[in-house]
Amino acid sequence: MSLIQLQHIAKRFPDGTGRQNEVLRDINLTVKRGDFVAIRGASGAGKTTLLRILGTLLRPDGGVYLLDDKEMTLADADLSAVRNRRIGFVFQDHRLLPQLTVLENILLPALATRRQPAGEEIAYARYLLGLTHIDPLADRYPDTLSGGEASRVAVCRALLMRPLLLLADEPTGQLDADNARRIASLLRELNQTLETTVIMVTHSDATAAAARRTVTLQEGMLQ
Repeated sequence: MSLIQLQHIAKRFPDGTGRQNEVLRDINLTVKRGDFVAIRGASGAGKTTLLRILGTLLRPDGGVYLLDDKEMTLADADLSAVRNRRIGFVFQDHRLLPQLTVLENILLPALATRRQPAGEEIAYARYLLGLTHIDPLADRYPDTLSGGEASRVAVCRALLMRPLLLLADEPTGQLDADNARRIASLLRELNQTLETTVIMVTHSDATAAAARRTVTLQEGMLQ
């Protein structure tokens, strides 16, 4: 059963000369529940734009986006609620808050609608710490972490609300080759263990190889 359906998605941006630059053209993509898809492409190919549309951070200029059979391209869609409850994000720069411990950073999504996390959320955060092999780091602060450790914390935070969809934007882009392989393998392991659907954009063939399926974005179109 499909979780995502993109139908004829298009996105344009002004180029500064009064013209529109067509970044995405006629994008069609179906992603099944529990799949792990890598979107590969060179810098400037439109990968991040496509990921932002999938994450409901950006509306397309044309086409239809269905997530769990609900249309995300409707003007009255409550996209902030969708992002908080159904989509987890892993960014290249981690975006950890330096004044919070590792555990507190992971619990941040639970604080979007209340002042304190629930006991079951704290328990699940600790479960994710163990699942990603960083449970000894719970009381450490971000400035004491390696790049690979910070990436794992970011992945745990993205998974806290048990999202239907995990989106990873160049998750290994700032890591050395060894840590990049570990994070890619971790995403594959979490996809299999938690059955969370994962879509990852990357320019790296080695990172893309961790996915079950790879598609290529070239000149604004999926190949």
